[in-house]
Amino acid sequence: IASWFRVLAEPSRLRILRALEAGEKNITELVEATGLTQANVSRHVQSLAQAGMVGRRKEGLVSICYIADPAINELCASVCSNMQKRLTENARKLGA
Repeated sequence: IASWFRVLAEPSRLRILRALEAGEKNITELVEATGLTQANVSRHVQSLAQAGMVGRRKEGLVSICYIADPAINELCASVCSNMQKRLTENARKLGA
Protein backbone atom coordinates (compact mmCIF):
# COMPACT_ATOMS: atom_id res chain seq x y z
CA ILE A 1 0.00 0.00 0.00
CA ALA A 2 2.80 2.39 0.88
CA SER A 3 4.53 1.85 -2.48
CA TRP A 4 1.23 2.47 -4.30
CA PHE A 5 0.74 5.77 -2.47
CA ARG A 6 4.40 6.63 -3.07
CA VAL A 7 3.61 6.59 -6.80
CA LEU A 8 0.85 9.15 -6.16
CA ALA A 9 3.13 11.31 -4.01
CA GLU A 10 4.95 12.65 -7.08
CA PRO A 11 3.28 15.91 -8.28
CA SER A 12 4.22 15.27 -11.92
CA ARG A 13 2.38 11.95 -11.84
CA LEU A 14 -0.67 13.65 -10.41
CA ARG A 15 -0.52 16.16 -13.30
CA ILE A 16 -0.45 13.28 -15.76
CA LEU A 17 -3.41 11.58 -14.06
CA ARG A 18 -5.29 14.88 -14.07
CA ALA A 19 -4.65 15.28 -17.80
CA LEU A 20 -5.89 11.75 -18.45
CA GLU A 21 -9.15 12.39 -16.58
CA ALA A 22 -10.40 14.09 -19.76
CA GLY A 23 -9.66 10.98 -21.83
CA GLU A 24 -6.92 9.12 -23.60
CA LYS A 25 -3.82 11.00 -24.68
CA ASN A 26 -0.60 10.16 -26.42
CA ILE A 27 2.76 11.13 -24.93
CA THR A 28 2.98 14.33 -26.99
CA GLU A 29 -0.44 15.43 -25.78
CA LEU A 30 0.59 14.67 -22.19
CA VAL A 31 3.73 16.78 -22.67
CA GLU A 32 1.56 19.67 -23.86
CA ALA A 33 -1.02 19.21 -21.09
CA THR A 34 1.50 18.97 -18.24
CA GLY A 35 4.40 21.16 -19.35
CA LEU A 36 6.80 18.31 -18.58
CA THR A 37 9.47 17.10 -20.96
CA GLN A 38 8.89 14.05 -23.14
CA ALA A 39 11.48 12.09 -21.15
CA ASN A 40 9.80 12.96 -17.83
CA VAL A 41 6.31 12.11 -19.10
CA SER A 42 7.54 8.76 -20.42
CA ARG A 43 9.30 7.95 -17.15
CA HIS A 44 6.30 8.88 -15.01
CA VAL A 45 3.85 7.04 -17.28
CA GLN A 46 6.04 3.97 -16.85
CA SER A 47 5.77 4.26 -13.05
CA LEU A 48 2.01 4.79 -13.23
CA ALA A 49 1.66 1.81 -15.56
CA GLN A 50 3.72 -0.45 -13.28
CA ALA A 51 1.40 0.51 -10.41
CA GLY A 52 -1.61 -0.39 -12.55
CA MET A 53 -3.01 3.13 -12.53
CA VAL A 54 -2.39 3.91 -16.21
CA GLY A 55 -2.64 1.67 -19.22
CA ARG A 56 -0.92 2.01 -22.58
CA ARG A 57 -1.66 0.72 -26.01
CA LYS A 58 0.10 1.20 -29.30
CA GLU A 59 -1.48 2.75 -32.37
CA GLY A 60 1.21 2.42 -34.98
CA LEU A 61 4.25 4.15 -33.53
CA VAL A 62 2.23 6.16 -31.03
CA SER A 63 1.65 5.08 -27.44
CA ILE A 64 -1.84 5.97 -26.19
CA CYS A 65 -2.25 6.35 -22.41
CA TYR A 66 -5.42 6.04 -20.40
CA ILE A 67 -6.52 5.64 -16.80
CA ALA A 68 -6.61 1.89 -16.20
CA ASP A 69 -8.05 2.00 -12.69
CA PRO A 70 -11.11 4.27 -12.32
CA ALA A 71 -10.68 4.11 -8.54
CA ILE A 72 -7.79 6.57 -9.00
CA ASN A 73 -10.24 9.27 -10.11
CA GLU A 74 -12.48 8.56 -7.14
CA LEU A 75 -9.55 8.63 -4.73
CA CYS A 76 -8.20 11.92 -6.09
CA ALA A 77 -11.68 13.50 -6.04
CA SER A 78 -12.18 12.40 -2.44
CA VAL A 79 -8.81 13.75 -1.31
CA CYS A 80 -9.31 17.04 -3.18
CA SER A 81 -12.79 17.46 -1.69
CA ASN A 82 -11.46 16.80 1.80
CA MET A 83 -8.62 19.28 1.33
CA GLN A 84 -11.03 21.93 0.01
CA LYS A 85 -13.24 21.52 3.08
CA ARG A 86 -10.25 21.84 5.41
CA LEU A 87 -8.91 24.91 3.60
CA THR A 88 -12.34 26.55 3.63
CA GLU A 89 -12.72 25.82 7.35
CA ASN A 90 -9.22 27.19 8.09
CA ALA A 91 -9.95 30.33 6.07
CA ARG A 92 -13.24 30.79 7.95
CA LYS A 93 -11.43 30.46 11.29
CA LEU A 94 -8.81 33.02 10.27
CA GLY A 95 -11.48 35.46 9.13
CA ALA A 96 -13.43 35.16 12.37
